[in-house]
Amino acid sequence: MNTDYWTNLDYIPKHVAMICDGNGRWAKKRGLPRSAGHLAGVNTVKEMTIECKKAGVKYLSLYGFSTENWKRPIKEINYLMQLFVKFLLEWRQEAIENNIRFLHIGDLNGLPEKLIEEINKTILLTKDNDGMVCNIALNYGARSEIIRAIKRINDASQEDNTIIQSLNVENFNHYLDTQEQSDIDILIRTAGERRISNFLLWQIHNAYLWADKTFWPDFKVENLAVAFQDYNSYLMKQKV
Repeated sequence: MNTDYWTNLDYIPKHVAMICDGNGRWAKKRGLPRSAGHLAGVNTVKEMTIECKKAGVKYLSLYGFSTENWKRPIKEINYLMQLFVKFLLEWRQEAIENNIRFLHIGDLNGLPEKLIEEINKTILLTKDNDGMVCNIALNYGARSEIIRAIKRINDASQEDNTIIQSLNVENFNHYLDTQEQSDIDILIRTAGERRISNFLLWQIHNAYLWADKTFWPDFKVENLAVAFQDYNSYLMKQKV
């Protein structure tokens, strides 16, 4: 990798979010089954975690499977669940070696037992890593996250009735899936779509939005560098 991608930047976003879109269209364009696109997309996830870590990103949030994705054909869903298990089994040693901490965001309820087991194991094995945090969103929807946060607040207030009175924008973050992590600085979406798709709605309130026409399996460090450069240009203009 050309390290000048990062050393020439004045600002490295602290928290990067990515909507990893276009796996199915990538496969269709090549006359391949959708599963081939998902498999290729996993390789991009691995590459982006390493590149963001090298760049100095503190938090990386990747949209893996949304609450709306359950509407897909059952055969595709089953393949994806097996693929997520395989990914965690293969990737967590790489995460340990690169000082990356893994966290799951989303609702564990409804996910297959084997996947929940591997999620929890990966969280445990990487919990002491103090480099970049990688949030992978599985069975995630921002609206459901906010509802979960409200339920957590309600549960906590049963023991401390001052919680509701002291609730504000800052401490509400504590009850979200991302908890004490900083807000999103840049949201990157691939495949040319310009939608938020119910991803981290609270956390992106002031995020810079970047849409890349590249399908996720073809998204490379060069694409990431362009997004970061544009983010830098935006921040420089704000200072003028």
